[in-house]
Amino acid sequence: MVNYGLFSLEKDQESVNVSFRLPYYTQWGQSLLVCGSEPVLGSWNVKKGLLLSPNHHDSELVWCGSITVPSGLNCEYSYHVVDDNKNVLRWEAGKKRKLLLPETIKDGDVVELHDLWQAGSDALPFRSAFKNVIFRKSSCLDIERPLGTIQNKLEKQDLVLVLFTICCPNVDEDRSVYVIGSPVKLGQWKVQDGLKLSYSGESIWQGECVLPKDDFPIKYKYCKYGKAGHLSLETGQNRELFVDSTCSQPRYIFLSDGMMREMPWRGAGVAIPMFSVRSENDLGVGEFLDLKLLVDWAVESGFHLVQLLPINDTSVHGMWWDSYPYSSLSVFALHPLYLRVQALSENIPEDIKQEILKAKEQLDRKDVDYEVTMATKISIAKKVFNLEKDLILNSSSFQKFLCENEDWLKPYAAFCFLRDFFETSDHSQWGRFSHYSKEKLEKLVSKGSIHYDIICFHYYIQFHLHLQLLEAAEYARKKGVVLKGDLPIGVDRNSVDTWVSPNLFRMNTSTGAPPDYFDKNGQNWGFPTYNWEEMSKDNFGWWRARLTQMAKYFTAYRIDHILGFFRIWELPDHAMTGLVGKFRPSIPLSQGELEREGIWDFDRLSRPYIRQDFLQSKFGPSWTVIASNFLNETAKELYEFKEDCNTEKKIASKLKSCVETSLVFEGEDKLRRELFDLLQNIVLIRDPEDARKFYPRFNLEDTSSFQDLDDHSKNVLKRLYYDYYFHRQEDLWRQNALKTLPVLLNSSDMLACGEDLGLIPSCVHPVMQELGLIGLRIQRMPSEPGLEFDIPSKYGYMTVCAPSCHDCSTMRSWWEEDEERRYRFFKDVVGSSKLPPKQCVPEIAYFIIRQHMESPSMWAIFPLQDLLALKEEYTTRPAAEETINDPTNPKHYWRYRVHVALEDLHKDKELKTIIKDLVGGSGRSQPPSGEVRIQEEGALDQQKQQRTHLVNQLNGAPQKETLAVS
Repeated sequence: MVNYGLFSLEKDQESVNVSFRLPYYTQWGQSLLVCGSEPVLGSWNVKKGLLLSPNHHDSELVWCGSITVPSGLNCEYSYHVVDDNKNVLRWEAGKKRKLLLPETIKDGDVVELHDLWQAGSDALPFRSAFKNVIFRKSSCLDIERPLGTIQNKLEKQDLVLVLFTICCPNVDEDRSVYVIGSPVKLGQWKVQDGLKLSYSGESIWQGECVLPKDDFPIKYKYCKYGKAGHLSLETGQNRELFVDSTCSQPRYIFLSDGMMREMPWRGAGVAIPMFSVRSENDLGVGEFLDLKLLVDWAVESGFHLVQLLPINDTSVHGMWWDSYPYSSLSVFALHPLYLRVQALSENIPEDIKQEILKAKEQLDRKDVDYEVTMATKISIAKKVFNLEKDLILNSSSFQKFLCENEDWLKPYAAFCFLRDFFETSDHSQWGRFSHYSKEKLEKLVSKGSIHYDIICFHYYIQFHLHLQLLEAAEYARKKGVVLKGDLPIGVDRNSVDTWVSPNLFRMNTSTGAPPDYFDKNGQNWGFPTYNWEEMSKDNFGWWRARLTQMAKYFTAYRIDHILGFFRIWELPDHAMTGLVGKFRPSIPLSQGELEREGIWDFDRLSRPYIRQDFLQSKFGPSWTVIASNFLNETAKELYEFKEDCNTEKKIASKLKSCVETSLVFEGEDKLRRELFDLLQNIVLIRDPEDARKFYPRFNLEDTSSFQDLDDHSKNVLKRLYYDYYFHRQEDLWRQNALKTLPVLLNSSDMLACGEDLGLIPSCVHPVMQELGLIGLRIQRMPSEPGLEFDIPSKYGYMTVCAPSCHDCSTMRSWWEEDEERRYRFFKDVVGSSKLPPKQCVPEIAYFIIRQHMESPSMWAIFPLQDLLALKEEYTTRPAAEETINDPTNPKHYWRYRVHVALEDLHKDKELKTIIKDLVGGSGRSQPPSGEVRIQEEGALDQQKQQRTHLVNQLNGAPQKETLAVS
């Protein structure tokens, strides 16, 4: 008996046969499946979707399948790669496909859908960076024809209607999209006689053409054509359309031809932390409203992007330690440091204006004075608040802000009040407020509370920060500049987020990174790791809310340490360094696995291996004093740490007291390093939650504990070490990333870039490519083994390239800090056998920046310090002072300020011209600039020629690098 209900059809309802066709290469054991919103396509249950069959067509593997549907069907669908049990292995990126069957299609007709797999990169034009900023004019085009509309009828049997559909996100207002090809109806390759397509919205262009069956197969291409006669033909081979004569011939063919094949769009940008910006109006630190000046300078220099470091509130300690921008007090609140107090009111009294002027003069220093600047701004803001709080708090705009943000704003304001009241952010010290509850929160923030004015002050600050950043963000959008934010991988242990949602964090652990380019001993950032299992229960709601909040201001963002979404380097909370950690999640070495390999002495391998001769070698004659204070002798000439100093934090604490009481006389830092070395002298790390699971210590071969083992044990442990770090985890880490990263990407329409530096598992880049995530390439940190310097001309398109970043020395400093490396770079990269200059002179900076500009990378983004190296007058400051962060120092003071005000940079036409010519000469896109460029007596042209001549002298006039266009 036929179940007509399956198709939602009445008995006499007309039906249409729909055939799916998609070329796609699969691996053994994989199949393609189509799943959609209708029951016949599984109602989005992949297990009930339509499994397609593979057919070879010339060199292509084409997957096909057919269903019968009612006439006039309107549904959505997408393709999935599945295994033999219909488990999803991969899915299409981007929006769901739409199938609209016009009523004009008759009962029994065959409609053939020719689709192309939607890769992650295909969705990028629909991200706000492109849709709302770079291609914003194209997205404002009027819709000429609704999607899926068919205007022709098929009267004769020997005719086929072909509906052409192409995605073309960047079309000027005076141009249209055409199809030209071999049939007469397609103009026989003459664009004037070709098929003009109509705009259907969302960058989609459609048009139909009725062709005789004898015309097939046809060849065709898409192109852009304008009234002025400008023709832009898509790249690549001709597209071909065949009609399969072995099966029911279709009367309708709906082509979804993906993206129009053009030279990939490429742009450039500038990166600078918000706190590093200097202007004539700021109070000792860059402010959100300074971004408008920075955007203007970016546009006039040819840049489409401005990149910042995190801008969330980090006021945890109330001192300069809070300068670390990646340790958020709240992932939602903005930092009061970036507030422009002059913009708080139009009616600031004269005495406060004078106070502001005096503060500007006092805070106009070489570097940021974090503590004084924060205190000054908060003090002034409180005075203005007290004058106008009733006016602001009762305004409709403030009430709207409070209503839209109360879920995070109220807990944040309460946290700030309690932090100041108890004089600590450690919420475990807050008595009855240690454990968050909504009831306690509502009492604290209620209008009847005696602390209500203090609570409202924190609302007030966040309200104005929101207005000021939003003003700058909207200004950037209108100017065609992408504002790129930064999503930190962690939150501070003593933060609003850990107070409100402690279940989302593993509070007895710490986040870091294993040894890599940045630090040979690994890094310990101090953040608790995430409880992904708990986060998944509400489909990662905390992350979705974070991204939604960011998208109010930014159109692109950098995912800090994207490797953490595959696996995180987890350390115990009693660790201070980053060396003795393990990856989470990961498949450990089980006790049974080790025993089968002949490894039995687990205490010997997992406890610090301390021999008397080690102590004598490390501490010399003082070894007995060290041993008596920190160690117990467990056997003849073998030692273990005492209970009160058997962790890194315990050692540091006891050592401090020993130094204060003069029990030890050597330098505290040196002794601490030596004692940490002893504590870290292990081969295996025992899982604190399951004593039968072990993890190989990173670089275990470097330990004397390993060196003292027999050859059999060494060989077994080396093999298991490489298996743990480089083989057994790959599938687990891939699946982990595919659970979390798509949620981030779908939470907003921002363009996402991932910081994928460090120890990179082999699964990372394929997943990033699959999801359409843009990676990061730094020339001095090559991902290819055996290379000292990466080759920008060989970068892939889906990358951001840069000569340096905030986590390493600037281009100038890097050039000057290592003489031998400088020689190698000059010989191998510049291509000169001459002696390199000792300083990074403007000609060297020009060469390196040009290399990156000419790379195939989608984005070339340059720290402002590196761009200033293009002119000698900006290089008077010592290069080392321009470094933003030292990753080897967990208490680094983030305080660098550019030594040139933005207003002065605006006046420097020569620098803007040099940069703009580099951008334009490399074929990168530039935003429209309102500035009329004046070339005084050809002087700037002459200076450019002189600079090019000097570069050519340096490198033997190399040929321009070939672009590997994707």
